[in-house]
Amino acid sequence: MLAIDVKDLRKDFRVQKNREGLSGALKDLFKREYREVRAVKDISFQIPQGEICGYIGENGAGKSTTIKMLTGILVPTAGELKVNGFVPYRDREKFVNGIGVVFGQRSQLWWDIGVIESFQLLRKVYRVPEAEFRKRLDNLVERLQLGDLLNRPVRKLSLGQRMRCELVASLLHNPSILFLDEPTIGLDIVVKTEIRDFLMQMNKEEGTTILLTTHDLQDIEALCSRVIMLDDGRVIYDGGLDELKTKWSKGREIQFQFAAQTPIGKLQMLTEGLEVSWTVENELTAKLFVPHEVSVSEAMARVVGGADIRDIKIFETNTDEIVRGIYQSGSADAEAAKKEVASS
Repeated sequence: MLAIDVKDLRKDFRVQKNREGLSGALKDLFKREYREVRAVKDISFQIPQGEICGYIGENGAGKSTTIKMLTGILVPTAGELKVNGFVPYRDREKFVNGIGVVFGQRSQLWWDIGVIESFQLLRKVYRVPEAEFRKRLDNLVERLQLGDLLNRPVRKLSLGQRMRCELVASLLHNPSILFLDEPTIGLDIVVKTEIRDFLMQMNKEEGTTILLTTHDLQDIEALCSRVIMLDDGRVIYDGGLDELKTKWSKGREIQFQFAAQTPIGKLQMLTEGLEVSWTVENELTAKLFVPHEVSVSEAMARVVGGADIRDIKIFETNTDEIVRGIYQSGSADAEAAKKEVASS
């Protein structure tokens, strides 16, 4: 059974036009004009149970709108969607028991009461039996190290502490699907790492399906084997993260530090016949650019066999550069994206 099944999903919004100047404001007061904006444009994808999928795109690409439709907050304009076999906006009462949601910029905890009191209220909302709730809570508190925070008001928590509590709140009823919308926004690297480790462990041990939207591509690299990329309301890429790197990366750079000055001519001779290029950084250091079509091991073996090497470093095009190149090209076409990556 699929955790999420989306077919030709569309969402239109009716947005007011604002006319300029005082006279325009007066006209708007008595007679408003509207225009239609299509935020999500006939997208389709399927997510099997137990998968961690990254859902990425620039601001305004339609990520949050999609999440809101998948969680039943918004009703689609057209198309079909099922989550855990339910249509979210129709079967809301049954549907919500199987999902957990964390919005990084919104809280489901009550601001002025203790964290444990918020958890108790959520237990009643989701109708979780007391014994089951206690067992689940103890497990989550231990794994996320929240023991000292339970009696503090939410307003006295740091952002990192609050986000860990938000995760617990979303998991108290043991949902099979977890929707995360910017869960690590504004957090320091230590807290981000703790949250990533927890999510990975939970997915492995409990088989929880996770749909993650984020601008932090390190979250994607740490957690996701699959990426769905959105641009202007359309899916422009849906596939594996490794495949994304292989197809769209410009290649690898290998930095060699030599024991003695090595002429560029000698380096070019060592790699003759390979479609590679050299850049000299100083008298002891040079970089070799190796496109994906060329074997890195063969290029390295030739250089190591013909020169005295002190140190070697390998640099890959990182995911941020690849994704930025795809957005700038406006296409998931590999050649167009590679040109943007190469020029960035």
